[in-house]
Amino acid sequence: MRATPTAIPEVIVIEPKVFGDSRGFFYESFNQQGFDEAIGKHVDFVQDNHSRSSKGVLRGLHYQIQQPQGKLVRVVSGAVFDVAVDIRKSSPTFGKWVGVELNEENHKQLWVPPGFAHGFLVLSETADFLYKTTDYYSLTAERAILWCDRQLSILWPGVGVPTLSSKDELASEFANAELFS
Repeated sequence: MRATPTAIPEVIVIEPKVFGDSRGFFYESFNQQGFDEAIGKHVDFVQDNHSRSSKGVLRGLHYQIQQPQGKLVRVVSGAVFDVAVDIRKSSPTFGKWVGVELNEENHKQLWVPPGFAHGFLVLSETADFLYKTTDYYSLTAERAILWCDRQLSILWPGVGVPTLSSKDELASEFANAELFS
């Protein structure tokens, strides 16, 4: 696998070796040893999640203020624009974001460490989005930052008004959000 740091070095694009021919393809979607080497430390995952969304659905920007989750995300069908926002006040990249297209053709994965808000916008008719987490989901710890926050100025591709959950419609502005130290 190839690991490429983004403009925020802790957020890493993982590209597995894909072996393909006229029959299709094969790749190892996760290997603990290879992943640990790629990000430079050992990470334990405790939960796998799968969501399916329609074109124009935007999920995020989500994080857990207690039980912060690292996420290894990928798309197995369709395409999304995936975003990670550094919400660690002590970080030199605090308030910065990175975005990467993940799709069924490029097989890219994105490592989003704890301390980041995360979201994605579906670019294809539908998308199946899979992710591993380093801690369990906690409803009481979950927080959301408004997807169109002016301070963050995320450049979502081709977005008019996306389809949001009621939770995401009521998300906090970045300036008022509960953040990490």
